[in-house]
Amino acid sequence: MSVVQRAADPEVDAIGLSFRDGDETALAEAYRRWSPMIYRVALRSLGTAADAEDVTQLVFVAAWRGRSGFDPSRAALPGWLIGITRNTVADAHERRTRDRKVADAATALATQPRPQHDMGRVVDHVLLADEIERLGEPPRTLLRLAFYEDLTHDAIAERTGIPLGTVKSHIRRSLLRLRTRLEVDDATR
Repeated sequence: MSVVQRAADPEVDAIGLSFRDGDETALAEAYRRWSPMIYRVALRSLGTAADAEDVTQLVFVAAWRGRSGFDPSRAALPGWLIGITRNTVADAHERRTRDRKVADAATALATQPRPQHDMGRVVDHVLLADEIERLGEPPRTLLRLAFYEDLTHDAIAERTGIPLGTVKSHIRRSLLRLRTRLEVDDATR
């Protein structure tokens, strides 16, 4: 089995070695020489200049950060940069797919019919709660137990220790007081 040797270009090899060793002028030279090639590859795949520019920048950032992994004996710097470009372009396509799915889900959610809340019921509920708060004790507690905890008069009497007849009287008087207050409020609207 024969190993294919790459054609050596002393100038490209020198840039590659300097790049791997962290020479910032080699980075600038690599960008000047090969960013147009990377841009064209990205543009062909992604179709927009903005995405191609982003990929070009990402490729050089990734290459610079990962330069210790560059082996000039295995590949020339432009070939290594193309490998990074392919991965970066694939990542951009995946990101587009994810973004599209999120946008589709958001659109679907936004176009779903929303339940219409009966604002009148909400206002009435708030007013009723406010009026119950204005009652003194023990009527306030007795009404809360009756309406919010759905207890019977017997259960309220047992829980509070108040005689059953007194519980019934307090609840009846409190309901009449609430009805009167709410009717007055309705008349003023």
